[in-house]
Amino acid sequence: MHKLIFSLAIAVFAASTLSGCATTNQSARAPQPVKAVYHITTGIDTAVAALNNIQNHLDADPKARIVVVTNGPGIDFLLQDAKDSRGREFSSAVSTLADRGVEFRVCNNTLTALNISPDKLLMEAKIVPSGVSEAATLQAREGFVYIKP
Repeated sequence: MHKLIFSLAIAVFAASTLSGCATTNQSARAPQPVKAVYHITTGIDTAVAALNNIQNHLDADPKARIVVVTNGPGIDFLLQDAKDSRGREFSSAVSTLADRGVEFRVCNNTLTALNISPDKLLMEAKIVPSGVSEAATLQAREGFVYIKP
């Protein structure tokens, strides 16, 4: 009887060690990229800071997947001819970040409420039904971390 218990104990130990090896082998694989949603809901000054943060984020982690979700006054920088307080257009910064894989999403509810035509948006902007819903979906269903600049 003791030999049977001893054999079972060894089998359990071996199985747990092997499953630990499997976990170690899995963690030895390349980690999944960080996914971050930057949620911009306030005006131009916030957008300047957010775009700088995103640039720094990508410089530190070039494989990060970043989605910018905008609603309310947060959409302003994604309108054609939008400029910062120094008179610089946002189109160049947005284009540069889009070339690095950043996605820009604009709330259709905001466009409708403010009577803004979609053709007024920069070409990099994609319209989503609701900015708040989009940010929540990215977090809850797709594992994005939430960043509020």
